[in-house]
Amino acid sequence: MKFIVAKTPCQMAAKDIEYKYVNPCGLDCSYYTEGRLYCRFAVDANVTVVLTNNGHVPSSLAVILRTTDKIVWANEFEPIELTCLIESISTNNPRIEWKKIKNGVPSYVYFQNKIAGDLEHRAQLREPANILIFNTTRSDTAEYRCEVAAIDDQRDFDEILISLAVRVKPVVPRCSVPEAVTVGTSTELRCLENEGFPASQYRWFHNEEELPQDPKNSPKFVNSSYSINPDTGGLKFRRVRKEDAGEYYCQAKNDAGHAQCPPQMMEVYDVDILGIFLKSFAAVAVFFCLAASICHSFRRGCFHKKGHNENNYSWPAQNDGDYRDADEGHFRHKSSFVI
Repeated sequence: MKFIVAKTPCQMAAKDIEYKYVNPCGLDCSYYTEGRLYCRFAVDANVTVVLTNNGHVPSSLAVILRTTDKIVWANEFEPIELTCLIESISTNNPRIEWKKIKNGVPSYVYFQNKIAGDLEHRAQLREPANILIFNTTRSDTAEYRCEVAAIDDQRDFDEILISLAVRVKPVVPRCSVPEAVTVGTSTELRCLENEGFPASQYRWFHNEEELPQDPKNSPKFVNSSYSINPDTGGLKFRRVRKEDAGEYYCQAKNDAGHAQCPPQMMEVYDVDILGIFLKSFAAVAVFFCLAASICHSFRRGCFHKKGHNENNYSWPAQNDGDYRDADEGHFRHKSSFVI
C-alpha cells in the first residue's frame, strides 16, 4: 500500500498523485496520531491519500494498531476472531506475529507467515492481521499479543494485547440426596461439578419446582427451614417437615450452559415412639436372658475346674522280687553277687 501526504485537507495538486481526484472536504476524519488529526481515503487499491488538518506534512507515518475488544469471551468448541487492526502504516509487507502468553510464558501461534504452536491446523490469519480460531478449547484461555513491525515507518513497531477466556459448559453434577429422614431432624443435600468455567452456580428443584433462594420470600415455602448455598451446591434443612418429602434434583449453570442430575426421592417419616419402646424392651429382655443363662451354668458347675494344688500321685505297689529293704528301702546285695 502506497501512502501520499497532502498539505491541506482541501487542496491537493494533481502532481501529488497520478490520478485525478475529487476535493476531499467534508470527509469524516476521526482518528488521531501524536495529537494530529489525519484523514485517510483510498484512491484505488494501491494508493491511499493521507491529509492533515493543520497543513503540517509528517515526514513519515507510524504503525498504529487497535482492536475491537481487549477482553474476549468465547464458548468452548465455537469459533472466535481476535482482531488486530492496522490503523496506520507506510511499510509494504510488514512483519506480523502473534504470541500466546499463558502463566507468563510466551509461545508463537503465528510466525513466519503461518499458524504455529497450539493453534496449528485450528486457525487462520485474516486481513489485515486478525486471527480466527475455528474451535476454541479450554486450553486456549490465555493472553494473545499481536505484534507488527514496519521498517519503513518512523515508529516501526506496535503491539496489541488481547485477553481470551473460554467458557466451558458444566457437566452433569454429582448429587447426594438421603433416601429417608425423620421429622424434626436436620439433613443436607449436596450437588457438585468441577468442569464448568466460570464456576457454576447451583439451583435445587423439589417436585419439578425451583426452590427459592430465600424460603421466606415465597408463601409456599415460608414455613420451610432450608437454606441454599448457590456457590457450593448445598441444600440444608434445619428441621425436616413432612412436606419436604418428594423428588429432588440439582442444576449447575454458568454463562456457557447448564446441566442437571437425575431426580432422587427423599422420604420423611414420623417419630415411631412405640417402635422405639419395643426395640428397647427387646434389647433389655435379651440382656437379662443371657445373664440368667450364664448364672445357671455356673450353678451347675459347668465352669468348675480342679485345683492345681491337689496331690494325685500314688506310690506303686511293691513286688516280692524287689531288691529294697522294707524298712529302709536301701539296695542290698544278694549272696550270689561276687566281687
